[in-house]
Amino acid sequence: MAKKIRLAAATVFFICITLLLVGIAEQWFGWMAKLQFLPACLALNVAVIVGILLLTLVVGRIYCSVICPMGVFQDIIIWVRRKTGGKKFKYSYKKENKLVRYAIWLIFIACIIAGLQVIVALLAPYSAYGRIVNSIVAPHGWLVPVIAALTLVFVVWLAWSSGREYCNTICPVGTTLGLVSRFALFRPVIDKSMCVDCHACERACKSHCIDVENRKVDTSRCVDCFDCIDHCKLGALKYRFAYGEVARKPMHNAPDAGRRAFIAGSVLAASSLTLGAQERKLDGGLAAVLDKKAPKREQRITPPGSDGERNFYDHCTACQLCIANCPNEVLRPSTDLGHMMQPKMDFDRGFCRPECTTCSELCPAGAIKPISVEQKTFIHIGRAVVDLDLCLANSGDVSCGSCAAHCPMGAISMVRKIKGDVSSALIPTVIEDRCIGCGKCEFLCPSRPFSAIHVEGLKKHINE
Repeated sequence: MAKKIRLAAATVFFICITLLLVGIAEQWFGWMAKLQFLPACLALNVAVIVGILLLTLVVGRIYCSVICPMGVFQDIIIWVRRKTGGKKFKYSYKKENKLVRYAIWLIFIACIIAGLQVIVALLAPYSAYGRIVNSIVAPHGWLVPVIAALTLVFVVWLAWSSGREYCNTICPVGTTLGLVSRFALFRPVIDKSMCVDCHACERACKSHCIDVENRKVDTSRCVDCFDCIDHCKLGALKYRFAYGEVARKPMHNAPDAGRRAFIAGSVLAASSLTLGAQERKLDGGLAAVLDKKAPKREQRITPPGSDGERNFYDHCTACQLCIANCPNEVLRPSTDLGHMMQPKMDFDRGFCRPECTTCSELCPAGAIKPISVEQKTFIHIGRAVVDLDLCLANSGDVSCGSCAAHCPMGAISMVRKIKGDVSSALIPTVIEDRCIGCGKCEFLCPSRPFSAIHVEGLKKHINE
């Protein structure tokens, strides 16, 4: 019964989170992304962090078999392996690879502290799954899909050949929760008086954590799949309350340093791309129809609700959730080495509509904080800058004014190129106090390949 309930819950979570990462159903399933452990740590979502840790302390690593999409994905691969392997396919107990497991974990923590978000992103399980799904459904450029493909091949190979080895050796979330699950109140326990050494449970254990010879289950690696209980025909293996036994006979192979360490991280590996600009036929007869290209900005633009560069890049795990769900194609993965795979804003395909708050509602890591539509209209994320050398109106041959006509904040006005000369060309000028950096002017500018007006980001957003 326990296994059936676990499978049903895992199926629901997996389908819903996958749909969310594909870019649909964000209104219904957005809250599920906020249940992911590493993003919750970065967002300091105390309720989720405490809830998952308490759940793990009580029942073990059920999170890894139900809530984590990467874990459920591996279970699917393992299920296929079992079906194709027949009776010859079986697992066996093997000792925990402490050196590799805790070395990766400590490197991960060090990268969080040092701000090396690229490494964090590559190791975070939720983020890794996010980039795999996003790259399959809506690939951006070449870099992210390549990294996603390599991740997919590696995870599939490891799950196919070694079960949940990824979760118990590489995954920093698995290691963190494993430190807690060593002391789980409820756990699989082998009844020594009933066990006949058939090893059925050990052969079924995809975590390689059941040692039948010594009648022990390594609960730091057990992911609560309940496969072992299902395979034990004699009922010698039971999932039950075992706190007293744990207190009297603690496990000795958990390193003290590991128990004391504090994890606060979250990762995604997903990489990035140089987006080929999409063709927009908005010339209206004013310019040649060419692909529009995003300019090289002196200051990056970060989404409304991020508060600015520092908070955004410190918290973002590059899970691609905001990118997949951005209705205006403004958010793209960055290819910059320092911020690889983290979202950047460009306006060659669309602009950040004042009425849209999708990314702020979905972000699970606190990189983009929830804001209302009303709040968004007062947040300045950047300033528009005019390049008169590119401006069609500045030539005097045509009358344009597209940027001024479409600015939702009335931040652009057309003034005479030569003050007092009514015969001189009307050129755009930006009223900086009004500009919020939405990018509509840049998006609709008919100049090609680069817009004559573009947005430069603000390091620290202004709310007024």
